[in-house]
Amino acid sequence: MPIKYTPPDTRDLATLKHELNMTGKQMADLFWLAGDHQWRKYTGGQSPRELSPHMAFVAAAKLVLTEDEFARVLAKMAAFGARVEEALDGEQQP
Repeated sequence: MPIKYTPPDTRDLATLKHELNMTGKQMADLFWLAGDHQWRKYTGGQSPRELSPHMAFVAAAKLVLTEDEFARVLAKMAAFGARVEEALDGEQQP
């Protein structure tokens, strides 16, 4: 299914962070980013990065699905070779 996607702007992301009452580190975890330094690349600076639809989908799924439902999604991904494991703090991510 082709999609037309409009990414959230920095204000949208700041509003979400405020509504969720999360730190930059927690937001990075929500969006599967390496750390809060990566989160800031989407929320500030002269040329903030655009959030991909894939990252937005992951965050939305983590917000609305139960842990069991999200685990089912990860299990389905693993079934076709896409394995996701939690990285320890400071561990290098590919």
